[in-house]
Amino acid sequence: MQRSRILAFLVPAAVLALGASGAAFAATSGTSDVILQANATVQIEVLDASITLSPNQTNYEAGYVEALGASGIDVRIRTNSSTGAILKVKCADGSPEITLTDLLFKTQTAAGGSGSTQSSYTAITASDQDLWSTTTTSATYTTIQTDIRVQNLWDYSDPGGGGTTAYTNTLTYTIVVQ
Repeated sequence: MQRSRILAFLVPAAVLALGASGAAFAATSGTSDVILQANATVQIEVLDASITLSPNQTNYEAGYVEALGASGIDVRIRTNSSTGAILKVKCADGSPEITLTDLLFKTQTAAGGSGSTQSSYTAITASDQDLWSTTTTSATYTTIQTDIRVQNLWDYSDPGGGGTTAYTNTLTYTIVVQ
């Protein structure tokens, strides 16, 4: 009888213990959203901080000297904007040494998407001018080459005696989300 009582007590206790330990192994889960709030942005890198144009006799006879393609100014840009970006250029020097109407620019780099390019020489100004644009994203860098021409070479004097006279203008490139 004693034994029956002990078994009667142990069996329900074992069942409770099994049930309790089974509940300890039950899994629960939850979720969490990760939200990236991307902003349309652009990045620019001017690869050629300076170029030097050294006219020879043929250039003086033609009236201009130019740097084309890879010899010009290379600028790398990229954008994550789904509407693209515009590359602008200006010469905002307070006292430009090369007359702005003599300093011309253009690009032969194809536009991105249905963007546009300044494909014929245009005189630089002190205000932003569109050089190149894209209407699509460009997650990897795109290199835009600026062709430079200086005309009216006879207007830029140099005293005789074996040296040269440097005339310097600074161009400023800006990239903006379109």
